[in-house]
Amino acid sequence: MREVIDVGLPEFKQPFSWMVRAGGVLYTAHGPVREDGSVDTTGTIEQQTRLTFSNLQRAVERAGKTMDDVAQVLIYMTDVADMPAIDAVYREFFRAPWPNRSSAGVALVVPGMKIEVVAYVAS
Repeated sequence: MREVIDVGLPEFKQPFSWMVRAGGVLYTAHGPVREDGSVDTTGTIEQQTRLTFSNLQRAVERAGKTMDDVAQVLIYMTDVADMPAIDAVYREFFRAPWPNRSSAGVALVVPGMKIEVVAYVAS
């Protein structure tokens, strides 16, 4: 059975939950979504990445965990040349020993959105 965690972000019209706990794991996905529910589609990669990881951190903390509990991060970016900038912001939110990570260049659904992350958190 899954338990939905309220992360303090508004619900979208799409059928998904911001964070779900199931089987002792927290599952969550985030992008550059502002508190009012709008998506940052004009900010720099650094701005969008910082907002994305801030949303992840908020979700993790609302579930009673810390960023040190994040076991895996999947990063989806629209331009793989942005990886150095993403890494720089990533280091603001994580420290060694680092979570397991995978990164991929993709096309995202919202035009102008440059990054989305998926994270698995030990619960």
